[in-house]
Amino acid sequence: MALTNLQVRDLETVLHPYTNQATIRDTGTLVLERAKGIYVYDVDGKPYIEGMAGLWCTALGYGNEELAETAYEQMKKLSFTHLFGGKSHDPAIELAEKLKEKAPVPISKVFFVCSGSEANDSQIKMVWYMNNALGRPQKKKIISRLRAYHGVTIASASLTGLPANHTDFDLPISGILHTSCPHYYRFGLEGETEEEFASRCAQDLEDMILREGPDTVAAFIAEPVMGAGGVIVPPKGYFEKIMAVCRRYDVYMIADEVICGFGRLGEWFGSSVLGYKPDAISVAKALTSAYMPVGAVMIPEEMYQATIIESKKTGTFGHGFTYSGHPVGAAVALKTLEIYERDRIIEKAAAKAPQFQAHLQALADHPLVGEARGVGLVGALEMVAHKPTKKAFEAKAGLGAYATAIAQEEGLIIRNLGDSLAICPPLIITPEEIDDLFDRVARTLDRTLDKAKAEGLLGA
Repeated sequence: MALTNLQVRDLETVLHPYTNQATIRDTGTLVLERAKGIYVYDVDGKPYIEGMAGLWCTALGYGNEELAETAYEQMKKLSFTHLFGGKSHDPAIELAEKLKEKAPVPISKVFFVCSGSEANDSQIKMVWYMNNALGRPQKKKIISRLRAYHGVTIASASLTGLPANHTDFDLPISGILHTSCPHYYRFGLEGETEEEFASRCAQDLEDMILREGPDTVAAFIAEPVMGAGGVIVPPKGYFEKIMAVCRRYDVYMIADEVICGFGRLGEWFGSSVLGYKPDAISVAKALTSAYMPVGAVMIPEEMYQATIIESKKTGTFGHGFTYSGHPVGAAVALKTLEIYERDRIIEKAAAKAPQFQAHLQALADHPLVGEARGVGLVGALEMVAHKPTKKAFEAKAGLGAYATAIAQEEGLIIRNLGDSLAICPPLIITPEEIDDLFDRVARTLDRTLDKAKAEGLLGA
């Protein structure tokens, strides 16, 4: 396939994240030019349903003029200032107030960042900082989970429990541990109920804490629903059991709400849906519907008091970013939250969730699909070589990547997480558009099945 001039220029200048740098030189890139609603358009004018809301983030869809106007007006009024050295501005103050108001647990202060990775990286630093302030210098280990995704900075990528994020990056760093992944379909034992599996996951966590020493374990971090790890919905009772273990050993609990926050699961925060009551929360993505890179760390009073103790000791709280609380980003975030409330976006998303999930579960009967899982307006279809035994395809078959390429031909952008196909459309998607989206998914599965049959990939 001959590449276009734009594709060649792209390959000679841009290093693409999360991309096979070898194969992309043959296939070229999909160059997008404009977008509106749930659709993005390539340079040839072909429309695609953006079935991943970008990267789990463009909740209000594309081309929202209110958000664009808000950014423009704030740029004219106060294009930039920072929060260092006691400076502030109205948008940051108002946004912090709004986040405290909406938080599902008591929050004392809000620390602003530019991404989910920065938020979770900051969570680690602040946990270490707090325990030093409290005279607990050995209580520093952070427990994440296998297949978790928490970012790609050195520290947050260490929290991430995916091999591709560690291999040859010399990660994870010391002091970061990974406990069981709560995926019942893959890791539940024969004859084990979901509740028994949840209990076993909690026991795994407790065993790890005891093995490491409770006086050395500082925090546990979890996404309410795992995103990049495969849209893993934990079994019933999971977080209740996990929280009991954390409280027993004074382990600080962090919720990574970067994907689940602001309506994706049908409520303002995914923690509320799954029964998780953390001490601190990380947010980003849908906070601005991805129109500006804004994230936040929401901390309890205990953490805030630690910053006061350390400030008296060292003369400052020595952490922050140039763009922490950027006034344009904060203004756009405020307008985004206003639209969620005013237009009842989250309530409407919850009302559309049964239709979305019904389509998802209907595809569980497809010959390629081993499990259909999801909650709210997010889901995944895990393709398997043999449904009765749950046998996975060999990685070298590349069936997940093939399926996403076929979906693209069908005018649909989805994402393969291994051989699981993730679907996460903008929250503004209409019922008719949901039907259309899943029609394209069904055609994608049928065409992928043809390939699997032709290449003899099916069977025990």
